Amino acid sequence: MTSSPPSDGSTPKKKAAAKKAAAKETVAKKTVAKKAAAKKAVVKKTAPVEKAAVEKAVSKKAVSKKAVPEQPVAAEISAAEVAATKPAVKKVPAQKTAAKKVPAQKAAAKKAAAKKTVARKAAAGTATTGTAAAGRTAARKATAQDAPAVQAPAGTAPDGLPAAEPSAEPLDVGPSPALDPADRERLLLGTHHDPHSVLGAHPAPGGGVVVRAFRPYALSVTVVSGDLRAVLHDDGDGFFSGLLPLREVPDHRLLVTYEGTVHETEDAYRFLPTLGELDLHLIGEGRHEQLWTVLGAHPMTHQGVTGTRFSVWAPNARGVRVAGTFNFWDGTGYPMRSLGSSGVWELFVPDVGEGELYKFDIARPDGSRTLRADPLARRTEAPPATSSVVTASHHEWGDQEWMARRAERPVHEAPFSVYEVHLPSWRPGLTYRQLAEQLPAYVKDLGFTHVELMPVAEHPFGGSWGYQVTGFYAPTARLGTPDDFRYLVDALHRAGIGVLMDWVPAHFPRDDWALAEFDGRPLYEHADPLRAAHPDWGTLEFDFGRREVRNFLVANATYWCEEFHIDGLRVDAVASMLYLDYSREPGGWTPNEHGGRENLDAVAFLQEMNATVYRRNPGVVTIAEESTAWDGVTRATHHRGPSGFGGLGFGLKWNMGWMHDSLQYMAHEPVHRRYHHHEMTFSMVYAYSENYVLPISHDEVVHGKRSLVSKMPGDWWQQRAGLRAYLAFMWSHPGKQLLFMGQEFAQGAEWSEAHGPDWWLLDPAYGAEADHRGVRDLVRDLNAVYRATPALWERDTVPDGFRWVVGDAADDNVLAFLRYDADGTPLLAVSHFAPVVRHDYRLGVPDDVPAWHEVLNTDSERYGGSGVAHPDPVKPEPQGLHGRPASIRLTLPPLATVWLRPA
Repeated sequence: MTSSPPSDGSTPKKKAAAKKAAAKETVAKKTVAKKAAAKKAVVKKTAPVEKAAVEKAVSKKAVSKKAVPEQPVAAEISAAEVAATKPAVKKVPAQKTAAKKVPAQKAAAKKAAAKKTVARKAAAGTATTGTAAAGRTAARKATAQDAPAVQAPAGTAPDGLPAAEPSAEPLDVGPSPALDPADRERLLLGTHHDPHSVLGAHPAPGGGVVVRAFRPYALSVTVVSGDLRAVLHDDGDGFFSGLLPLREVPDHRLLVTYEGTVHETEDAYRFLPTLGELDLHLIGEGRHEQLWTVLGAHPMTHQGVTGTRFSVWAPNARGVRVAGTFNFWDGTGYPMRSLGSSGVWELFVPDVGEGELYKFDIARPDGSRTLRADPLARRTEAPPATSSVVTASHHEWGDQEWMARRAERPVHEAPFSVYEVHLPSWRPGLTYRQLAEQLPAYVKDLGFTHVELMPVAEHPFGGSWGYQVTGFYAPTARLGTPDDFRYLVDALHRAGIGVLMDWVPAHFPRDDWALAEFDGRPLYEHADPLRAAHPDWGTLEFDFGRREVRNFLVANATYWCEEFHIDGLRVDAVASMLYLDYSREPGGWTPNEHGGRENLDAVAFLQEMNATVYRRNPGVVTIAEESTAWDGVTRATHHRGPSGFGGLGFGLKWNMGWMHDSLQYMAHEPVHRRYHHHEMTFSMVYAYSENYVLPISHDEVVHGKRSLVSKMPGDWWQQRAGLRAYLAFMWSHPGKQLLFMGQEFAQGAEWSEAHGPDWWLLDPAYGAEADHRGVRDLVRDLNAVYRATPALWERDTVPDGFRWVVGDAADDNVLAFLRYDADGTPLLAVSHFAPVVRHDYRLGVPDDVPAWHEVLNTDSERYGGSGVAHPDPVKPEPQGLHGRPASIRLTLPPLATVWLRPA
């Protein structure tokens, strides 16, 4: 804010004399003095008020003059004040003058009364897109005398035009060249592609500088540059302009007077574009790997001015404006410029900072308008509110040691046991920061190496569990800010726990404020309705063949890894992406160019995504939830398989076949399991075709499928025993492990996102608390022994790491196998899925192990079992069996798994 100079106490006569004397000094000053004399300026002393100038009346009726108080001439309000329902800014009171009132004053007063309702805009969240041009013209017939006095520069340029430098001399503001009617109409309708070409300050063809502002609802607009003040002419419909007798375009601000409010701000239309040619080229090529740094809303300093750069990709739009709390949700005066063939629209808005809400007001090809959330918003309002929020990160990471070490060992050769979590319901009501105080300690105590977070990207419907995403770049605001989420990830890393998250690039919901037909035509979705509509979920599938859409998703994958230090992405619904006929009836899909059912665009996208993520983020792993026999999901992208496709490039794949087969086996009564023995052994037929994760996920404990313990047959003791035996079988089977929350303590009820796990089962006051705590103690010990035993994870993906001991003992319900580490050290795992004790059960073993020591037994009394165990080392006998030169005799506990290692 530039304050007015104080009065020097001189009389008007003395001032006039001083001006005449000064005018004789130079030719330029004489010219200025003559202009001043022609205007018959009358200077009035209003201490401590700045000197007022009388505007030259051009084709207008004279109105009475008003003196302007010093303080409010450059009143400035913060972004937070603008966002308030009532403008908390300084008012500009009209001072009384000695002049007599004339009828013109009464007419002006009537017009001012009509303006009061115009200035009262709706609060945040209410979008106003109409222009109401006729009403605004009447509302803005403000007196130019209410604005600060026009001041001229101290000196003049050689060509006779003054330079934009401080001076007390009045500046003559002439009428500007008329605005082209087509430009005027496009600005009013919000369809102008280049508003910067007509708004702001520009050299005039005949000399001078034209300044034009578009400020709907304003009463007057004054140009401010240093001590220069120039009141612009009101051209109607919210347009203000003037021809300033300046030689060069000045750096200027705008002093905008509304009813009862004066707002000083930089002119948004005096700034150069904030995006460079390289950025636009990469966007056009679909290769901008840090897309989030150039699109969206970014607080920044541009040309020495602080504000926010807004940019959005909307190639089909006729025009785009930005609306938000900073302009009372009326984007009329904030049109964005098109940056050519890139389809990107951009506007730098000064004085707008973090915390402001915004959306994009888009003029569609059919002439209608739509108000859309930012596809690259990095923060959103908490649902059900849908606005985007201007944000910047201030989190200081403390996980440097974790980040430096996470790439030391390939994930498929490292221990990898995962605790799957739905953050909003793990402990309902906790924020990200509150979760950071509890979740890392809990997971560390249980010994899991990683957590996997069900989708955290913003989604409008909580019942979707996050799998119908609208804010792909924003952590859900339900639990806090993006920095709060960073704080949680940081806390997990500092506890030695990796963080995986579910990522959903397959589809998006149809909400009319989000991505669906974003700019009036199919943009993110496929233009072919047969390719766009997802048949199962009522959503829309991404157009993976469009390079900008592919870029949006590839950049999003690496965004989570780079901005939030995520250690891995579990990619949801990969099968629905790979097949054109997924869940579609004959005739409901179109074959690819080769006549096949494979979605070639999706294949190319997944390959590019994986290659980019692995290249940019060492140590990160991608995991496919893919339920078919697609060849090469975890094969490198440059290796072609029998199908002719290159590998998809994932690091791991969920083994959905193992999950379904093994759970089906466990659901049978033990007496019938002999007829389903192959369901437990079939997984080893294909175990090394991919790098697998064995998932017991949220999908298996909802929607009538029952919880894990409730799937087990028999009474309560048998159910818990069966669960314990199954978990130990799972932890010893080749592949990584994943267990959904609540199943670690044998929760009996299905999971509900409304209330989360039944933690009360672990309350010591609950009578069966020991039963549930025993299962949790087993999970803790499984992880501890697992992490200390390389044989269980070091050679997960190579056949040499596994040997069957007995896989055909169907009548006994017994499965036994050996696991080997890289040095050849074995672990013997024996699972017995019958509710009886089998004494002296003989198993063939290698003859180079002098004795075997029991390291884990799920029938231990500590876990709630019967206590049938082997406290002493078990020595081999020279009697060969199962193709091996030696054998041991064991007592097999009922419904139990036993692990033995060389003593």
